[in-house]
Amino acid sequence: MKKGIIAIVVIVVLGIIVYSLTAGVNNTAVELEENVKASWANVESAYQRRTDLIPNLVNTVKGAADFEQETLTQVIEARSKATSVNVNADNLDSESIQKFQQAQQGVSSALSRLLVSVERYPQLTATQNFQNLQSQLEGTENRINVERNRFNENVREYNTYIRKFPNNMVAGMFGFERMSAFEADEGAENAPEVEF
Repeated sequence: MKKGIIAIVVIVVLGIIVYSLTAGVNNTAVELEENVKASWANVESAYQRRTDLIPNLVNTVKGAADFEQETLTQVIEARSKATSVNVNADNLDSESIQKFQQAQQGVSSALSRLLVSVERYPQLTATQNFQNLQSQLEGTENRINVERNRFNENVREYNTYIRKFPNNMVAGMFGFERMSAFEADEGAENAPEVEF
């Protein structure tokens, strides 16, 4: 009878240990996954801020009567395309992030062309409104970079946690999968050429 009680106690203790480990790993993985989703929302918010500034910038630039209409059209089209790309925070795979990043790169490229074109219009660049918008865009670009770095750090922490042993066994049982981080655009290692 004593051996039966000892066996039951051992089984109960082992069950408690396994449950504690499993619940602990699962709860931590959930917390880290939610951190990644929250940081992704911050990335989207920073990009949205930039998108919201574009109409004001375009309207300010339109004030210069002989400004290149094609450049403005490209900026408006790039903004429209970027706002149509949505990424679900529950599906942060490399393909979704790449698609989002490509759309945002189109906006960055169109804005760069716009700002280079604006340099030919000193009366426009001298206006306080344009200077304020340009300053806000620069600040927003910095915010975007900070939020992407935070997102990448949260993805790294999450991925590391779910890949460590024995966490990887529990994470696999509960369906936790690796997430993708932002990567530099192809050709980003080359300095851009600026022509005047």
